[in-house]
Amino acid sequence: MGFLARPWDLTYGYHARMPELPDVTIYVEALRQRVIGGVVGRVRVVSPFVLRTFEPPVEAIEGRRVVGVSRIGKRIVVEADGELFVVVHLMIAGRLRWADGAGAEPPGGKIVLASLHLESGVLSITEASKQKRASLHVVAGRDALGQFSRGGIDVLGASDEQFAAALTRERRTLKRALTDPTVFDGIGNAYSDEILHAARLSPFRRTDSLDAGEIAGLRVVSRDTLLSWTSKLRAEFGDGRGGLRFPDAGEITAFRPDFAVHGRFGHACPACGRTVHRVVFADREFNYCPGCQTGGKILADRSLSRLLGDDWARVADEFAGSER
Repeated sequence: MGFLARPWDLTYGYHARMPELPDVTIYVEALRQRVIGGVVGRVRVVSPFVLRTFEPPVEAIEGRRVVGVSRIGKRIVVEADGELFVVVHLMIAGRLRWADGAGAEPPGGKIVLASLHLESGVLSITEASKQKRASLHVVAGRDALGQFSRGGIDVLGASDEQFAAALTRERRTLKRALTDPTVFDGIGNAYSDEILHAARLSPFRRTDSLDAGEIAGLRVVSRDTLLSWTSKLRAEFGDGRGGLRFPDAGEITAFRPDFAVHGRFGHACPACGRTVHRVVFADREFNYCPGCQTGGKILADRSLSRLLGDDWARVADEFAGSER
């Protein structure tokens, strides 16, 4: 079987993936070290499509001091004094880039969508894709942030009861349930592959087929996987002085050598040695190990369409980047 060392994304020309909870956490922590306490000197919008709000105007943040950086799901929120918020969703091909120094040129070149110029440096929002999906909103008042929450629960803090209630609210595949932002917060295609492999569960088990022990185990594995990868990324991006260096655009990626299955099509599973397989829909894919997850069964696309029925279309929606 052939092996794609870095699976090629036909739409974006490189292995694009929407940043998920561990990646967004690293962005948030790296930004906190650089922008909190600084004053925004200028905001430059290069591509008008990225700005999705008009009131308050984006210029309203100029001259304000940054007092916080946080996340809402996969969105990054920069708070300025007076409860003014800049909300960024990178979608699939969007990335953040940073350059030190107030007079620095916005990093990213021709793919810069917008830039925030601060006393400590320049933050660019970039998107290496012809399909422009990244977004920037400016909103006033903390209550306005509610519109950006999709309602999914925080796996890191969920109890067994909360996790079980969210997981079994609808009958669907585990893959779809884990990646649905109205069910769980911040999990996408890559980390759901890793979670399901660690839990030894097929991506296409139905949520109503799990017993209480399997659900409790899936909660623990989901939490541990996200925390473990967040810790690994902190170590990878550590600056040696207790802080974080800012990730380069290509370092927020779906391909990591230490992944067990995601992006590892054709490799041997690190747990059982079987070859990692993939399911392809259009120009997207996800991965699983037949030995660990499906009792040795190879899941072919044609079989999946019969197996999944109505849920197949919903899985396709996730690949299309609908998890906003």
